[in-house]
Amino acid sequence: MKINAFVEDLRTKSAAELNEELVAAKKELFNLRFQNATNQLDNTSRIKEVRRNIARIQTVITEKAKAE
Repeated sequence: MKINAFVEDLRTKSAAELNEELVAAKKELFNLRFQNATNQLDNTSRIKEVRRNIARIQTVITEKAKAE
């Protein structure tokens, strides 16, 4: 149920906080891809997890935009 807690946490944040979170997640994804390309990444499943978190953040941003 960690995912539901993460999404509920996102829904309580403002649009500015969500955008900051999105930028941070995209930077993390870039760094993970860079580490993967240079064979320094141990946990490759983290890439998939971050990609899904980015999608969740974008979904909550869209929900908030439609609610306004």
